[in-house]
Amino acid sequence: MLHETSKIPQATTKRLPLYYRFLQNFENAGQKRISSQELSEAMKIDSATIRRDFSHLGALGKKGYGYDVQELLLFFRKTLDQDEATNVALIGVGGLGSAFLKYNFHRNHNTKIIVAFDSNSPEKGEKINDIDTYHPDKIEEKINEYGIELVILTVPSRSAQEVTDRLAKTDIKGILNFTPVRISVPDHIRVQTIDLSVELQTLIYQIKQQ
Repeated sequence: MLHETSKIPQATTKRLPLYYRFLQNFENAGQKRISSQELSEAMKIDSATIRRDFSHLGALGKKGYGYDVQELLLFFRKTLDQDEATNVALIGVGGLGSAFLKYNFHRNHNTKIIVAFDSNSPEKGEKINDIDTYHPDKIEEKINEYGIELVILTVPSRSAQEVTDRLAKTDIKGILNFTPVRISVPDHIRVQTIDLSVELQTLIYQIKQQ
């Protein structure tokens, strides 16, 4: 997790994984150093925003030199805990959930869905895309057994809060919520909600304003 970035703006924290991904691309291309302008052109983010983001993180570059790709990669790897594995569970193997199981964060070596839950799965469990999948009756037991820290929630809206209440009794630290419900959680659990219908409506509005 982001141990060293608790005081920086939320918008900046959301861009940190993007910086890390694009820096990996630069490294793979053999580039030793980059400027904020080069990052800007690759990421489609204005260079002033990049410089402001990096200023929140400390002195990462040198005037007239730019940024050392290797040094930046090491910094972001440490900041994002890229060397520490995070165990993820998926609850709800419908259309979206099935897509997550197939994808399973193949570009992120430190993040993997290792267990899933679905109402159509037996209590004894089954394999879906090589992932152990159980009936939701086993949520509390298996969340603790697999050492799950993060949960991806892709259940029907009517079940979202009920499932969340059960998760609140486990040791998870965060929920990535893909339901339109604004779920309530205890203070020790962080929630990131992604409402695809809202994102689509926002994009439609922005297009019409052009």
